[in-house]
Amino acid sequence: MSTNKTLIIRYGQTLPTSVLITVEFAKNSTKIQPKLITKKDQTIIEATIATTDDTIIGATLISKFLSYMSNLAPQQDPLILTEIDSWIEFANNFTNENLLKLNTHLTLRTYLVGYQLSFADIFVWSKLKDDNISIPENFQHVNRWYNYCSELEEFKVVKSNEIKEKQQQQSKKNEVKIAETGTKKINVGSSANFEKLKGAIEGKVVTRFPPEPSGYLHIGHIKACLLNRHYATLYNGKMIVRFDDTNPSKEKEEFVESILEDLLKLGITNYTISYTSDFFTKLLEIAEQMIKDGFAYIDHTPVEELRKERMDGIESKFRNNTIEENLNLWQEMRKATELGKKCVMRAKIDMKSLNKAMRDPVLYRYNDTPHHRTGKQYSIYPMYDFACPIVDSLEGVTHALRSSEYHDRNPLYAWMFTATKLRPVEIEDFSRLNFKYTLLSKRKLQWFADKGFVSGWDSPAFPTVRGILRRGLTVSALKAFVFSQGASKTLNLQDMNKLWALNKKEIDPIIPRHTALSKKRIPFHLSNGPTTIESKTVLKHKKNVQLGNKIIFFTNNIFLELEDANQIKQDEEITLMDWGNAIIRSIEKDSDGEITSLKGELHLQGDYKTTEKKLTWLPDIPDLVNVTLQDFLPLLTKEKLEDNDNFEKCINTQILKETLAVGDPNLRLLSKGDKLQLERRGYFICDKPYLNPSESIILIQIPDGHQKDVFARRT
Repeated sequence: MSTNKTLIIRYGQTLPTSVLITVEFAKNSTKIQPKLITKKDQTIIEATIATTDDTIIGATLISKFLSYMSNLAPQQDPLILTEIDSWIEFANNFTNENLLKLNTHLTLRTYLVGYQLSFADIFVWSKLKDDNISIPENFQHVNRWYNYCSELEEFKVVKSNEIKEKQQQQSKKNEVKIAETGTKKINVGSSANFEKLKGAIEGKVVTRFPPEPSGYLHIGHIKACLLNRHYATLYNGKMIVRFDDTNPSKEKEEFVESILEDLLKLGITNYTISYTSDFFTKLLEIAEQMIKDGFAYIDHTPVEELRKERMDGIESKFRNNTIEENLNLWQEMRKATELGKKCVMRAKIDMKSLNKAMRDPVLYRYNDTPHHRTGKQYSIYPMYDFACPIVDSLEGVTHALRSSEYHDRNPLYAWMFTATKLRPVEIEDFSRLNFKYTLLSKRKLQWFADKGFVSGWDSPAFPTVRGILRRGLTVSALKAFVFSQGASKTLNLQDMNKLWALNKKEIDPIIPRHTALSKKRIPFHLSNGPTTIESKTVLKHKKNVQLGNKIIFFTNNIFLELEDANQIKQDEEITLMDWGNAIIRSIEKDSDGEITSLKGELHLQGDYKTTEKKLTWLPDIPDLVNVTLQDFLPLLTKEKLEDNDNFEKCINTQILKETLAVGDPNLRLLSKGDKLQLERRGYFICDKPYLNPSESIILIQIPDGHQKDVFARRT
């Protein structure tokens, strides 16, 4: 059915959120078709109906009109329209009291008005988004409704738009930096080994990073991306981020968005985005021409038999079919007939080759899963070995940087240019990142997530970008680690300690110090201590005044760590950190010989240089906060998985170790993502900040690079 009206929307540099969302809804409408026009000098947003020249001015009216013309909830009911108007008025005057009313209203509701999504939901959600209104975590019904709307396809465009805007802003910042420094070269350090690219010409180099949108980026992907970015920058060229979306069974738009988000977090910008699916029609044409030229044939040998023949170097009975027979079967594949579904297109190379990658590999296969971008337009899809070299050539890529796992397939990559008569692309190998006690296989990582061993792909135990950043790794430490290796082709098993040691050097001078003790703490009464609570302001970091101050409290009743108390001797003089010396006069124990309390006295005139023990402590005051300390252990119990290993028998079933603790009152001020050092415990990152006394702050331990026995901390 044809569209009745075209709505031309003119706006300045930013499209209001409510309009952005309703435009998405209108795309599926048969009543209206929006057309967006950006004008830099446009100070207002206005829309004109092409057939009547009627004009609507203002974001609220335009988005409201679009919603009425779209396939949203029935809105001809005067009562519904009145309710929607009341929510518009409500959203234009947001206060904390209004948020509370909204939370109460949504207690037993999915939508604001009626039983379907309406413009009320769109407008209120947009207002919260545009005005950066923070929703308290205890407003669970608002949060539930807000998150539900965020996951709707039409709302996701807002997130995609934000990513693009941030990338553009970052690109502009980079351009300014380049203009100021007069160079685009990255300082990768003296230890880096970056060989020159063969045949590289200044200003002509084009590299590409081709992630498959079937999962989240991990540290191995980042090495590939950073190397491509480095060489493109070094030669004043460009980099393409091409989504290799040739397997609709595994790919989703959410993975595209997550990959772009991760690249933004890593500060990787100034690239062109493309998709292999942009070339699907062209790839089909090239495939057909290969059949006509005798470089490919159609095979409908059963899958397992085909695999065995390839392993044994046995030619298929279909290998010598005529070109006409192959073209007929090719059409069966394209039409997705019952016969066509059983067929694959294979390259005709050398079934006796010692390199099994050259034994007539499959180039095209049938897949009836709708594609996340093209829907059901195609029924057959190219394999990576077919699509990658062709699209590299078509997009102008000059140098294809590939990890060493593809080395045996390099001859196939080169053969494709012979078969297609396309411009060849230089291949540059680099070693793949492999780490001890972990894995980078998306399939195996998915298994961990599916089985509930981790909370998700952003688990701090995972080597994904989201996981390692959540665990406290800095972007600059990650880049330094990758660049320290350069483009070396040498395969080796990396120790994560090296990465975390770099991270420690970076964060140690710039993060505050705080104190936390385990719940198994021991009371220590100081006979001459202050009988009322006293306080003192001290530096958060003794060597970094820029971090500011914190307040510590003093009383005559304090706590020591149980482990420390067990090491103390009667009449021993100790140092209480940030206070002074004290002498232990009495050690109280129960019938089992376990320490229950200590008694002693302050000796502030004592010399801390003479004491053996410098101990952390906390005052016995009501303002101490509950803290959960999380430590994540490796995914595997075996340093390196061999090809014949069953990885399920090598998994670590105790990935997470939690310690219940109490912390000093200053921890209340932490925000999510803040890094800190807990004195004598190590480095941590705040995963969940303070909300109320009944909920624990969650701090995730940041490895420091000195972990000798990966399983020593289990006990």
